[in-house]
Amino acid sequence: MSIKAILTDIEGTTSAVSFVFDVLFPYAAEHLPEFVRQNASRADVAEQLDAVRRDSNEPQADVERVVEILLSWIAEDRKATPLKALQGMVWAQGYQAGQLKGHVYPDAVEALQRWHAAGYQLFVYSSGSIQAQKLIFGCSEAGDLTPLFSGYFDTTSGPKRAAQSYRHIQQAIGVDAGEILFLSDIVEELDAAQSAGLKTCGLAREGGELGSHITVDIFTGIEPEAF
Repeated sequence: MSIKAILTDIEGTTSAVSFVFDVLFPYAAEHLPEFVRQNASRADVAEQLDAVRRDSNEPQADVERVVEILLSWIAEDRKATPLKALQGMVWAQGYQAGQLKGHVYPDAVEALQRWHAAGYQLFVYSSGSIQAQKLIFGCSEAGDLTPLFSGYFDTTSGPKRAAQSYRHIQQAIGVDAGEILFLSDIVEELDAAQSAGLKTCGLAREGGELGSHITVDIFTGIEPEAF
């Protein structure tokens, strides 16, 4: 069964972990409080603030308390969907202002362009919101890469370490599980995807192995037709 679609993680895979932790997270931590205060009544922001109250079991939390909760979630790198959505809104302002540029490894850019030209469908699955994913690729140092992708998935599809999440994604993509190649730098994510029937390839940019999965240290070492 040949590969028809490639599903890739971002952090540690297409893009440096340091970009997320040293650039994006500090930017969000610095700008999110004022963004929330200024936009709390905006419908899309208010929806996420209500979700924070629900997730934290603090239905009466005022805006300042919600800001405290969000900052604590950032500090512990919690994969909370409302946090990711609000971070995406803050980052959007940063990208639009030219204060942020998305980091994508040059080898990933080259491979993604080559795979797209060869007819593979390309998709993203990241714990960052779909909006944040589009910003990283749309405002990347290599220019707008969003035309390469056929779709994006985030935690609304389920946790990245749960096999059922990959079943949902496979159904959305609309090809057999064995025709999807998933790329990640996290063993537990690769295990979950494999359990759902997807083909897997690990990215270990510092070298080493990722469990029993085929592992490479650079995107140009991946040949989808070999899976």
